[in-house]
Amino acid sequence: MGIFDIFRSKSTPEAQSRPGPNASSGELFAGLDDPDLLAFMRAGPETASGAYISASKALQNMALLRCVTLISESIGMLPLNLMVRGADKHQAVDHPLYKVLKRRPNSWQTPYEFKSLLQSHVLQHGNGYARIIRSRGEVTNLIPMHPTRTVPKQNDDWSLSYRYTRENGTSLDIPGAEVLHLRDLSDDGIIGLSRVKLAKEALGIAQQAERAAARLFKNGVMAGGSLAAPGPLSDQAYKRLQDSLEGKSGADQAHKWMILEEGLKAEKWAASPSDSQHLENRNHQIEEVARAFGVPRPLLMMDETSWGSGIEQLAIFFVQYALQHWFTVWEEAAARSLLTPDESETHYVKFNERALLRGTLKDQAEYFAKALGSGGHAPWMAQNEVRDLQDMPRSSDPGVDTVRPPNTSAKQGTSNEPVKTP
Repeated sequence: MGIFDIFRSKSTPEAQSRPGPNASSGELFAGLDDPDLLAFMRAGPETASGAYISASKALQNMALLRCVTLISESIGMLPLNLMVRGADKHQAVDHPLYKVLKRRPNSWQTPYEFKSLLQSHVLQHGNGYARIIRSRGEVTNLIPMHPTRTVPKQNDDWSLSYRYTRENGTSLDIPGAEVLHLRDLSDDGIIGLSRVKLAKEALGIAQQAERAAARLFKNGVMAGGSLAAPGPLSDQAYKRLQDSLEGKSGADQAHKWMILEEGLKAEKWAASPSDSQHLENRNHQIEEVARAFGVPRPLLMMDETSWGSGIEQLAIFFVQYALQHWFTVWEEAAARSLLTPDESETHYVKFNERALLRGTLKDQAEYFAKALGSGGHAPWMAQNEVRDLQDMPRSSDPGVDTVRPPNTSAKQGTSNEPVKTP
């Protein structure tokens, strides 16, 4: 059997009926351009569990799909701002890079689509790449490059270059200064490690457990119980029994009694210990996937008991331990590749994660009241800063751009005078 026998042909029935070497796990490749083919040829067909795991196949695992989409969508929807350093720090709205990051990274993608795409690439493959297009020294476009067609290389002078393979098979060598590279955990500092590959054994067990459940629903006996008779039933008794069973089916007949003839005894089948162990195994594999990506189990829709008062703490946990790492990866990679050394002294790139940490209106009101100096607290915000965080227009009233003294008076009109005690 040759190598071409592992491809699925859409024209010849003979090729369709001929299983490839990976047919035992139910996987066939679409053709020579299938991105999973190279991984299959390098790493071999199977994990220890007998399942073939690749980045695209791994997304069929619902727990991993939830982890990837949750992190990617969170990164995609948060604004990535170009800021001006200094005491009067503010958004650099007049800088060309600001418009690329906030409005139009390229001609066919929105900022949300671009950021969520690169984040999903780095979560699945360990690396996310984008070609930097400059005009007169200014960044004008960011073009995503798929990780399976991009290979980084360290040159003799310690600089990096990238070889990108186009759709037509030709390759393009790109200097490192023209590539925005997001990398996950790495053992050489150049190529990020894929979390899918690192967790392939756990994903393989989860895939085989899901297939076992599917085979049970397809081929298993799903009856709820049995009726046992001491001897064979006559045709008439069997027909009456069958009619009786069909007449008692449905929600309207719930909990109604049946009349059994000919010494019949009813026995209800309970779930076996092996069934319970199967469910526990599937739940454990969900925990393994959640552990690999740092996502709390309740955010994978696992635990209903955490919803309620604990959901706010879960959101904080998710931002601090699952997203903060990626905020740093994006901010430092953007500063390294998109800003010149001189611009790095005056500008920096920053995610605004406050959108994910906003509490209820009551919590926000209490926080802003203290930030403005209510109740004798030392103020640390001005009124216009609060309005900016709430996406409200700035006020032109006098004093709204300065931090006022704390309000320590109980009387109206004397907020700047301390309370005198007798």
